[in-house]
This record gives sequence, structure tokens and C-alpha cells, in this order.
Amino acid sequence: MSVRSFFDTNVLVYTDDHDAPEKQARALELWERARLDGSGAVSTQVLQEYFVVATRKLGVPTGIARRKVEIISRLGLVILGLPEILAATDLHRLHGIGFWDALIIQAARRADCRVLYSEDLQHTRRIDGLQIVNPFEGTSAA
Repeated sequence: MSVRSFFDTNVLVYTDDHDAPEKQARALELWERARLDGSGAVSTQVLQEYFVVATRKLGVPTGIARRKVEIISRLGLVILGLPEILAATDLHRLHGIGFWDALIIQAARRADCRVLYSEDLQHTRRIDGLQIVNPFEGTSAA
């Protein structure tokens, strides 16, 4: 049985980053596994950030980026509301985590994920049963 995992925006952006082939391959591998076994989750924040970064930074055409947002949203989708925003505010205040990262953590917790794939957060850190994993740790591109 697969562990339920949450994808931070940066991991999904690497699925389109041809300038980082090792990270792209790893991100595609994780995405495909989560898609096939239904173990992945994202939030509305991740979808929004993905679209902006893919189109602005990587030059992905908007039509393709829109279609990918639709496809990515087929994972477990957390629609962020006031409870997640307030909980993220508390995480930020109590643990010194940046607000946007705290919102990602809260969305992962809301989706009952045990793993959060992120390049931006501290690799191996645990927060309330959620394990943060940098899937690119140990690659030559990391």
C-alpha cells in the first residue's frame, strides 16, 4: 500500500523543467506513481502557483499549463478555506515557518498525507506526523 503524499508546487514545476533533467525525471516518477495508485494530493494553492511558475518562469504555453492544472487536480484536491488559513497562521507563529509553507503543510495534513514532497522545506523534518521529504536530496542536481 502506498503512503498518501502531498506535492508542493516546486516538485510539480520540475515535471516541465527540461533544464533540470534529473529533477524532472524524479518529479515525473513521483507524479506517475501517485497518479496510478491514487496516493497523491495537492491544494488549490499548489494549482495556482504551478500555473504562474510554469507559464512565467518556464514559458509553458498557457493552454498547456491550464490543461496540466486540470490533470493535476485529479489527485486528492484540498480546497483551502478559513480553517486552513487560521491553522497556517498558528503554525507560522508557533514554529517560525513561512506563512505560504505553513499553508502547504496544513493542506497536506487536511488531506491526511503522511509525506510532503518539497524542495523548499527542511528535509526529514516532522510536523505533527507529517514527514517532509526533499525528493531531490542526493541527486547531483540538488
